[in-house]
Amino acid sequence: MVTRFMIRPLLLSACFVLLSCTRSGPSGELPFEKIPVQSAVLPGVIDEASGIADSYSNPGFLWVELDSGNPPVLHLLKHDGTHGDSMYIKGATNRDWEDIAVSSGPVEGVKYLYIAEIGDNALAYSSYSIYRFAEPPSSTDTVTNFDKINFKYPDGSHDAEAMVVDPVKKDIYIITKRDQFSKIYKLPYPQKISSMNTASFVGDLPYKGVVSAAISTSQTELLIKTYGQVYYYKRQVGEPLEKIFTQSYQSLPYQVEPQGEAVCFINSNNGFYTLSEKGFMSSVKLNYYRRK
Repeated sequence: MVTRFMIRPLLLSACFVLLSCTRSGPSGELPFEKIPVQSAVLPGVIDEASGIADSYSNPGFLWVELDSGNPPVLHLLKHDGTHGDSMYIKGATNRDWEDIAVSSGPVEGVKYLYIAEIGDNALAYSSYSIYRFAEPPSSTDTVTNFDKINFKYPDGSHDAEAMVVDPVKKDIYIITKRDQFSKIYKLPYPQKISSMNTASFVGDLPYKGVVSAAISTSQTELLIKTYGQVYYYKRQVGEPLEKIFTQSYQSLPYQVEPQGEAVCFINSNNGFYTLSEKGFMSSVKLNYYRRK
């Protein structure tokens, strides 16, 4: 989350673009269209989106979470930008929700929602949390049963806004935002839900300012987003997920949003979505980048 006391996100975007130029990615044709299909999102409800994930139990809808200062509620947003149902997570708190994912979990064959409470602008917290529960249908208005995965870093506090869940091994990866280079930490499965987990350090990215990340349903593609860039990684089948972070990457065409903090693949694997906080604009648009 960026507060009003910080530099405007569009200025930050320019800084991240310059930083990303310190390492070039692979050449070749980019796999997604340059110009997104845009759908207007009615203002007033989904104005502070910090994470999105395409829903399996509600085809044609995205799960949307809002960041700190909002109640512990998830929203369903139709692929055309129309607002659907909302779902209350009873017993949860929204200290600073920053990313969301749908992936595998404790029960085989069941899709789970993961909500990452990992933001820490002031580096004021010693531990963080991830909520996990079976993905519900849209008819569910309240969730009362969930796992809370509490964790800490091995080296103190970090502000993070991105999470990736390995759909095969069920390991959780957290990517920090404000370090000199964004750091990657891992919570290996099975994560403890009755005591504190300590994340292990995996490595650094060659850039900073990561605000969201997503893995494709084919498990062979990864997107990592900053305010000004979307980085695209390829993964070989069966390759350990942490190895993908060391690979070369491509910088995808991306229309910079007011405060774009959310990215996800569509489950059909035909493209990816981005969504922004409203920031200083009157409204936001849902952006869909089609696969060529």
